[in-house]
Amino acid sequence: MEQKQHYKVIQPTSGWQLIDFKELWRYKDLLYFLTLRGIKARYAQSVLGVAWAIIQPLFTTLVFTVVFGNLAKVDSDGIPYTLFSYLALWPWNYFSGTLTESANSLIQNANMITKVYFPRMVLPLSSILSKLLDFLIAFVVVIGMMIYYQVTPGWGLLFLPLLIVQLLMCSLGVGMTLSAMAVKYRDVKHALTFVVQLLLYAAPVVYSTTAVPAEYQKFYILNPMVGVIEGFRAAFLGRPMPWEWIWPGSIVAIILFVFGMMYFRRMERIFADVA
Repeated sequence: MEQKQHYKVIQPTSGWQLIDFKELWRYKDLLYFLTLRGIKARYAQSVLGVAWAIIQPLFTTLVFTVVFGNLAKVDSDGIPYTLFSYLALWPWNYFSGTLTESANSLIQNANMITKVYFPRMVLPLSSILSKLLDFLIAFVVVIGMMIYYQVTPGWGLLFLPLLIVQLLMCSLGVGMTLSAMAVKYRDVKHALTFVVQLLLYAAPVVYSTTAVPAEYQKFYILNPMVGVIEGFRAAFLGRPMPWEWIWPGSIVAIILFVFGMMYFRRMERIFADVA
């Protein structure tokens, strides 16, 4: 008896569409493997291993403390400058790191894209998830600083998951957009390092948001990282949550996330041709 064969026809997407989350879930094992591979590759043949996730932001914080805290006398709202800057560098390093990792994810895995089908979203998503380990490890330094400076966090810690969601949405949105652009425009890879350095000073990492002139703050708070950073500081320093800085950035983060998904989906059909 002749058996019927079933075929699935894979057609390129067209127009602006959202990501097929059901399909993405079917490839969860691939996502797990690529995330694990990214973590292992980052610390392969490294003497200090995951300790770099602590050393790098800690030394950057010390440099900022000397230059901006001691020499430039930047106002830190009465908070020890080392703690002030580290609580900002913690989420910022994750954001900036995910931009670089995700922007290069498609180019670095061009062989996979041209040889086998899978949801291309898996590549930038695995890069972003693999950086979460660094984010969690860096939390150890936060605990140490809180104990050293005898600072007690407040009820704002309950809102920390919301801030992390905003951080992830912003990272995913911008990361998906850059990864899709980097395949077609290789200039993105070269310009990204410079752009990330500029963006550092567009967020309240080395200074407080209150230092920004009032007439510019209505535009400044549209930066999603402003609300995230000030929210992190408020949560761990026992201060009232600055919702007036958080909610505008949340709206922008959602817009970036949706646009990133749709733009990635639109560009996905040409990845194999230009990768």
